[in-house]
Amino acid sequence: MTDEFSVESVYAELLGRAPENKMEPRLAPLFRAMDVLGEPNKAFPIIHITGTNGKTSTARMIEAGLRAHGLSTGRYTSPHLSKVTERISIDGEPVPDATFVRIWDEIRPYLEIVDNELVADNQPRLTYFECLTILGFAVFADQPVDVAVMEVGLGGITDATNVGDGQVSVITPISLDHTDLLGDTTEDIAYEKAGIIKPGGFLVSAAQPVDAAQVLLEKAREVDVPFRFEGVEFGVESRSVAVGGQVLTIQGLAGRYEDLLLPLHGAHQAENAAVAVAALEAFFGGGEKELDAEVLKEAFGTVTSPGRLEVVRTAPTVVVDAAHNPDGIRVTAEAIQEAFTFSKLVVVVGVLREKDAEEILKTLKESLGGLAEEFCFTQSNSARAVPAAELAELAVDLGFGEDNVHIAEKLDDALEWAVERAESNDDLAGGVLVTGSITVVAEARILLGKASA
Repeated sequence: MTDEFSVESVYAELLGRAPENKMEPRLAPLFRAMDVLGEPNKAFPIIHITGTNGKTSTARMIEAGLRAHGLSTGRYTSPHLSKVTERISIDGEPVPDATFVRIWDEIRPYLEIVDNELVADNQPRLTYFECLTILGFAVFADQPVDVAVMEVGLGGITDATNVGDGQVSVITPISLDHTDLLGDTTEDIAYEKAGIIKPGGFLVSAAQPVDAAQVLLEKAREVDVPFRFEGVEFGVESRSVAVGGQVLTIQGLAGRYEDLLLPLHGAHQAENAAVAVAALEAFFGGGEKELDAEVLKEAFGTVTSPGRLEVVRTAPTVVVDAAHNPDGIRVTAEAIQEAFTFSKLVVVVGVLREKDAEEILKTLKESLGGLAEEFCFTQSNSARAVPAAELAELAVDLGFGEDNVHIAEKLDDALEWAVERAESNDDLAGGVLVTGSITVVAEARILLGKASA
């Protein structure tokens, strides 16, 4: 049996459990699993990341900084784009197939113990996400890594990753998403996210809405940890667009870092970089010791963030971006207009059922303005995808104009149509943006030849 097939069979086994969008608001089974496995959650220091947008990009920047300092790293992020092993990375690469399968085989009997106890207590078995999180902790403990960067799946307080205690708790910008599960205001959502702030830790936060910032501040004071906020103690001092990205000057907690080339587009990625710098300063010296500027330059020069304003083909340029809530769409639109010189943009959109499709479409229309002349509504293979025709109908109701709206149920047809429309511009400066959901972006990357992330 090949490793590839084995990974697929383990993945199929995981998918047989309650799915990712049915996370259980509970931690007791996770602590029980950690207990029977010998507490892998305490085997290494953790930098724990939550927030609404920017978690994965920030995680990848922090990981690059740790690795440039010579540390062995684990990185746990979600969801994956092309293969489940991307979620559990060791030293910047997806966990080897053989390790993924071996550790799963080793922990499976212990997870059965927990499952049986849960069933006996009339509770659901461990979910897909809970099992993957346990597997992540077990892989990192087996390695062993020097430090793990762990991204929350949903919320914070009862998220499966919260069995780990962050030496540094990082909170990226909070906005409205998953409101059915986390609350209708940024204040409510901040209460959930604040659950990762633990005694003995250190809070590093992006700039936040006032109500959210207040919640985080109060939680940090309650558990008596230092707290640093972007825009107060650190931030982006200046940024300029460069070929393939941007050049930044960041004022950190302890130092000022000039001429950092970040090969990612957008003001939001510059802000993520400032948060990453502050998190690294907090981790290495409690925020009081300057990082080596050359090491930081080397780290940022290597950063990639697949599926985030990623150019996946040229002539015409096709950009994929996994924005899937109104705030994400807004920053994507701003970054597209800043980083690219498109004379016309054709937008391919697919949205998942649990998202606020109406606000996503409104934000797309308002943020892109006259640049986006034509929209193709499509759907991914996910059972949770909103049908393409339904999205198109909503768009027409929102004033997109029937002549500017196209429907293609299959994503490959959508991409083909969008590329043709972009090429129809005589100035050869037309572009395509694929956005609206991570599943659409994941499938588009594969169709356009980007097999790995």
